Amino acid sequence: MVEANSDSPDKIKDPLEIPKLICGAMADIRPYPAHPQHNTDLGFPPELIDNWKEVAIAKIGELAEKNRAFKLYLDICVKCGACTDKCHYFLGTGDPKNMPVARQDLLRSVYRRYYTFAGKYFPWLVGARDLTKEILEEWYSYYHQCSQCRRCSVFCPYGIDTAEISMAAREILDSIGMGQKYCNEIIAKAEKLGNNLGLSPKALKATLEDLEEELEDDTGHKIRLPLDEKGADILLITPSADFFAEPHIDGLLGYAKVFYKAGISWTMSSYASEAANFGMFIGSYENMRALALRIRKAAIDLGVKRIIFGECGHAWRVAYSFLNTLAGPFDFLDQNYPIPQHIVEFTYDLIQKGKIKFDKSKNDEYRVTFHDSCNVARGSNMGTIPGGQFEYPRAVLKACCNHYYDMDRDTIMESTLCCGGGGGLLTDELMDLRTKGASPRMSALQQASEDYGVTHMAAICAICKTQFSKIMPKFGYGMDKILSVHQLVSNAIILDDEPSEKNNGQNKQTTKGTKQNGAKLANKDDKEAS
Repeated sequence: MVEANSDSPDKIKDPLEIPKLICGAMADIRPYPAHPQHNTDLGFPPELIDNWKEVAIAKIGELAEKNRAFKLYLDICVKCGACTDKCHYFLGTGDPKNMPVARQDLLRSVYRRYYTFAGKYFPWLVGARDLTKEILEEWYSYYHQCSQCRRCSVFCPYGIDTAEISMAAREILDSIGMGQKYCNEIIAKAEKLGNNLGLSPKALKATLEDLEEELEDDTGHKIRLPLDEKGADILLITPSADFFAEPHIDGLLGYAKVFYKAGISWTMSSYASEAANFGMFIGSYENMRALALRIRKAAIDLGVKRIIFGECGHAWRVAYSFLNTLAGPFDFLDQNYPIPQHIVEFTYDLIQKGKIKFDKSKNDEYRVTFHDSCNVARGSNMGTIPGGQFEYPRAVLKACCNHYYDMDRDTIMESTLCCGGGGGLLTDELMDLRTKGASPRMSALQQASEDYGVTHMAAICAICKTQFSKIMPKFGYGMDKILSVHQLVSNAIILDDEPSEKNNGQNKQTTKGTKQNGAKLANKDDKEAS
């Protein structure tokens, strides 16, 4: 078994073990506030406005009126306790305000004070509170300790979605000038430049050209990474992390090999070079839509027939659940294919049809498990079967690996434990929260290592992969123990009918030179942006 090192938080033997309560343990944890320009770029006030109380109260009413789910969630909680131990941040920190019901009540108590009869006239009977600056600070802290993973909603008998309440709280805070730096800066960058990293088209083109050279050197095949090519069949929308860091790049190379072997024309777009949509994290429909419309415009301008999304968890939730509402209709695409489609669906379909084959021995150095990313697991599907989002990634992994094992059933699939860095929390000032929030998942991984000898964990989310590369060393694993699913596809896919000696090394992707070229122009402070 892999042991946690001395820098790790107290190890939890059982990933779901209920911790001792530590009131206020995380009260002082909060992200950096947004620079005024970050706020105004998104249409928000530059800083806390003078009439913040009136605006915040009005915003609660506006959201309750236009979003029936939000109002329902605030009204129907019966304090049954089913959700209390379902949040990874509560399990990792012991702070009772990180219980989903308690986090909801931070906003629910104010809503009741101003928008319910009992709260207006008998506030002490229903826990209603006047909105104060102290409560604003409490919101800013604890609503940025929710990764919007929705695990609690799986166990709530009424289906209350804490993620919706967290998104609403952040939207209220933004509306009065209390935005968060990490999310707001990234959204503004993506709206202006097309990706979270601030990569220019020139830098992106140089990066892809370097990768093409390395692919040809490694495989002996001229495998392309096309950019802005009109008339291609497929537009690939992938997280910008795929352009600059491992294991993300290795996943991108896997996509390219799959397209190459399938003989399908494809392209990426410099205008829409980002799958991620951080507008969802701050609950802003307007900013979600602005980013989604870039994808629509790119698809129209390039004349593609299909849109496929790369390995990004929340991007797939936005695409699967909201893309048509935000930027549709997509009636100009080929209606014979899913609109949109996930790269895992695409690869799975090729496997089922026998169009791509693997030498599974190329991955024999790995004993692999799979981390179900929250937004994929609880906010989307793949294919046409219920639970396809669970079955398809595992089927792809089993097709290209001889050694695959699942973690404990209570910690995967619809009950999956969050990586601890999602929901706009993947920022260095929240590293303590991220580490503690990841501890339940890491305990489940340690159990799998002990039971099955698991050495690596694969994921289909850019945020998860970035988070685990930082967190795993704190639990005794190397940062390279997190893999892209299509990295393993890349390792094992057979490009030749009879692989030559020259091509036997195709599974060993090298990306040493890539990060020193175009991608280095990205702002280093934002390297975790996607």
